[in-house]
Amino acid sequence: MSVDKYIIEIKNLTKRYQKLTAVDSISFHVKPGSIFAFLGPNGAGKSTTIKMLTTLTEQDEGQILINGFDPTRNQDQVRQSFGIVFQDSSLDDDLTAYENMDYHGVLYNVEPQLRKKRIKELLDIVELTDRQNSLVKTYSGGMKRRLEIARGLLHHPLIFFLDEPTLGLDPQTRNQIWDYIKDLNQKENTTIFFTTHYMEEAEKMAQQIAIIDHGQIITQGTAPELIKQTRTNNLEEAFISLTGRQIRKEEASSLDRMRERRKVFRR
Repeated sequence: MSVDKYIIEIKNLTKRYQKLTAVDSISFHVKPGSIFAFLGPNGAGKSTTIKMLTTLTEQDEGQILINGFDPTRNQDQVRQSFGIVFQDSSLDDDLTAYENMDYHGVLYNVEPQLRKKRIKELLDIVELTDRQNSLVKTYSGGMKRRLEIARGLLHHPLIFFLDEPTLGLDPQTRNQIWDYIKDLNQKENTTIFFTTHYMEEAEKMAQQIAIIDHGQIITQGTAPELIKQTRTNNLEEAFISLTGRQIRKEEASSLDRMRERRKVFRR
């Protein structure tokens, strides 16, 4: 497949941990400039899939192409192709907002003058210019999330991965975050790949949805298609109909996620 047709292409992707098959031969693709929601209960295989897509772990079987590159053979090219916002904050609280941005730009080899210009533009977009010299430890949760979005966009990624980008935020801040993301998608044609437990966000924002459970893709389509398929009234009801009502365990501990996200920025 050409990169022009699919910017993310996954074929028969499998990951095993000893006797556990966390991801079981899944296949899907994402078009450039689209907004794609990857949904599933806790422990369904979402996090493991994202780790493979973002070079944090290697697959056991199957193929991944990110912007035409294989993460196992072209790790640097893949990392240059995407930005990421983790579920847990990965900012340095003892640095200012500007310093966090600048350090990220250095890691991604953004030329100094361009880096300075891009930092200014992005801090303006997320309305943090007046707090750019404040230590991040003084920021609210919503401000930190806005800064993480700005930081993840500094190197002009073609793909933006967002893992629960609005978790724990109040409704006003959640709406503001999605306004930024939608504007980014429209103005810069950035492909958005996100996970969320707020089904109304996926129903409102996603142009395409894949639902994973027990390591397998159980269905794909638009929100109206999934609602029609399950004969329900909204995406939340459709999701529960497809995945059941049983409460699931978390897939990875906070410590595991902390270790994994450090790998993304270690170059």
